[in-house]
This record gives sequence, C-alpha cells and structure tokens, in this order.
Amino acid sequence: MELSILIEQFLEYLEVEKNSSPLTIRNYRHYLTRFATWLGKQKGSNLSDVTLENVRQFRVYLSRLETNGNLLSRKTQSYHIIALRAFLKWLRKNDHEVLAPEKLDLPKAESRSPSFLNGEQVGRLLNAPTLSTPRGKRDKALLELLFSTGLRVSELVSIDRDKLDLGSREFGIIGKGRRPRVVFVSRRAADWITEYLNSRNDNYRPLFIRFGGKKDVAIQDDKMRLTPRSVQRLIKKYARKVKLSVDVTPHIMRHSFATDLLMAGADIRSVQEMLGHKNIQTTQIYTHITNRRLKEVHDAFHGGNK
Repeated sequence: MELSILIEQFLEYLEVEKNSSPLTIRNYRHYLTRFATWLGKQKGSNLSDVTLENVRQFRVYLSRLETNGNLLSRKTQSYHIIALRAFLKWLRKNDHEVLAPEKLDLPKAESRSPSFLNGEQVGRLLNAPTLSTPRGKRDKALLELLFSTGLRVSELVSIDRDKLDLGSREFGIIGKGRRPRVVFVSRRAADWITEYLNSRNDNYRPLFIRFGGKKDVAIQDDKMRLTPRSVQRLIKKYARKVKLSVDVTPHIMRHSFATDLLMAGADIRSVQEMLGHKNIQTTQIYTHITNRRLKEVHDAFHGGNK
C-alpha cells in the first residue's frame, strides 16, 4: 500500500483514538513525511520498501542533513526514529506485514547539563519589570508564576483566569502528552497575580494578555492571549536589562524551578510530578548538580578537604 496513505491514517488514529495534541500530530507529520519523501526518491513509496537497510540509509541521510546551515541535532534525529517506530507499531497492530519497530534503536543522546539560574540571578530577573504600568505588573506576575510552578511555556499561556484558584493556590493543567497534573502557586506569585488582575479592566478570558496592537471589545479572547514567542521575547528582554550572563528562556526558568526545589531538599519523585515528567529518567538530569548528599560525602571523606 502507498506509504503516504498509511501515514495519513496513522495521524488520524493519533488524533481520534490517542487524543494526541495538535503539536504532536504536526511533528509526527513532519518527521514521517520527510521519511516518505526521502524513501520515494531513493527506493520506492510502498510499505514493502520500509526495510531495515533503507531505514539505516535514512539515518545516515539525517546525520548529514543541514537546515539553516546547521546539521540536525542528535535529539532531532531521534524524534524522526521515535515517530517511525510509533508508525511501525501501529501498522503491526493493524496486521500489516512490516519491519518490527523494536529493531530500530535510538541514536545515543548527547550528554548535556541543564542550564539554570542561581538564586541571585532569579531574584534579579524577577525584579526587572517596572511595576508602574499594567504591562509591568503582567510581566512581574508572569515571571513569578513561571518560577513558582515550572510550567512549560505552552502551559503557561494556555491558562484562563477563571481556572486559577488563588485562594487554594493550586490549579489543574493538561500538560505534554495530554497528562493532567496539579500545579502549586507560591504565596508571592499569587499576590502578584492578584495585583496584576486588579489592574485590568477587561473581560478577556486568558490570564496573560497582550497590551500592544489593536484593542476592541469584539476581539476574540484567543486573539488577546499572549503567545509562547511573546513570552520568550519578554524573558530575554528582562535578562538583558539586568545583564544576566545566561541565555534565559522559559525552559531555563523551568530548570531553575526544579533545581531550586532539589537543592532545598525536595525528593526527586515529587519534583517529577510537579514538572509533569512521564519518566523519572527525564527528571534525573538534575541530580548530578543538585545532590547535596554527594557533596556532603565528598566534604567528609575526600583527603583534600582535611
């Protein structure tokens, strides 16, 4: 059967039966279409052309592929194989004779330590907004909430103000992979969100709205919602303002949230739940820089500390 037809059926399965997010479906479409396009040019466009040798050659192609002058990262190469394995698994589930997905190994991931802000840097960033304007109050509330919760930027901008319980200082969020979790808000963040909301005189549903551009009561709520890109620019602006040496992004704020908890003694399982990580291995990237017990052992027993 034509590969492109099966890919479309698989994407419909993700949408209807797996309830995958639009972003996941978009990414899987991109990765699988790239594979199908490459295969069609090199070997053929039928399911029978999906062989172990052809997949191996596709991986060589990915390792040499340049986009915007840069080679694909190992992580991006892995995403292609993850999508292909999921596709093959679905095909076998639907009784297609096809390559076994377990025969595809993922590329070894690049080992990288997560970047994060220390306490002093976090304090400078959180105090960067000017509080005399509604925009400044919004930015202050946004930064406080981001550091308080470790939310992904997509989760942050999706919040509606009627879903935020500032009394209990907790609310539910649907995160990556459509997994629900409870998010906890610090007292300081709750106070600044209250201050920000009191400065607004609109009825727009989103918690964080834009202040620039056209204003009209007829504008739909989601047209007023702050975008992930806007949040990224906002954070970089304040990082430059206070002259931070770290290239700060929303994800760096998420790393800083996790690091702050672990360095204060929080257990890794609790941090995993608060971050919304499916696997504990994802959370464990933080432990080698925050494990106080290891430092205590080193201080107590290493001869250079005597």
